[in-house]
Amino acid sequence: MQRKIALVASNAPAAMEAEADLRPLYDFVELAEADLLIALGGDGFLLHMLHQLLDQRRSLPVFGMNRGTIGFLMNEFRVEGLLDRIAAARPYLIHPLSGDITTISGERHILPAINEISLLRETRQAAKLEVMINERTMLEELACDGVLVSTPAGSTAYNLSANGPILPLDSAMLAITPISPFRPRRWRGALVPESTSIRFNVREAAKRPVSAVADQREIRDVKTVLVTTDRSRPLTLLFDPDQGLDERIAMEQFVV
Repeated sequence: MQRKIALVASNAPAAMEAEADLRPLYDFVELAEADLLIALGGDGFLLHMLHQLLDQRRSLPVFGMNRGTIGFLMNEFRVEGLLDRIAAARPYLIHPLSGDITTISGERHILPAINEISLLRETRQAAKLEVMINERTMLEELACDGVLVSTPAGSTAYNLSANGPILPLDSAMLAITPISPFRPRRWRGALVPESTSIRFNVREAAKRPVSAVADQREIRDVKTVLVTTDRSRPLTLLFDPDQGLDERIAMEQFVV
């Protein structure tokens, strides 16, 4: 059965040029009619499109081609043989995080994240956070610039920059990584099963304001953040057989 493929591109010149090269060669449909999506751009644009699919509660497989900077989650851009590449592509299932966020004023927001959910201090004063695992207090007070919870797919992004561990894609684990921790000085984070609930309670929230960021979406002046894995809305990324995401994550551990 012939697939109904939609093509979208970021507003970067290289992505728009690639879109202009592809459109005359293949029969693309509108995104609303598609059962597969090709995204042209960088990792940030791919995350944007995945969030759009999450918001629409759609589960289209996505084949990204890099017309951005890093392109860790993307395939190499080539004009020729696109349909054959899609037919041979390896699927990788990703389960996003869900952040249940309550602000000082009592507002509640539930945001998905594909890479990570982070808590960050808003002012010059360090954040003070209680860290709870499955509603059990594990750290009474973490004084830090922030802390993040990363998925395996996101473990090579902000998490790695904060000296967090790289997680194999099939590890079914989450990384909790502190950002510039002050106390306790020797705590460098934790690995927990993806079934774990992770709660952060902000101490002195008015005096030491903290924001919560789910990938690219920010909520300021938060009081509590509950992070869980949402297995009800899986996302599928497609990769060329010789450029699988699991191999990329494994190789990233040996980059010097």
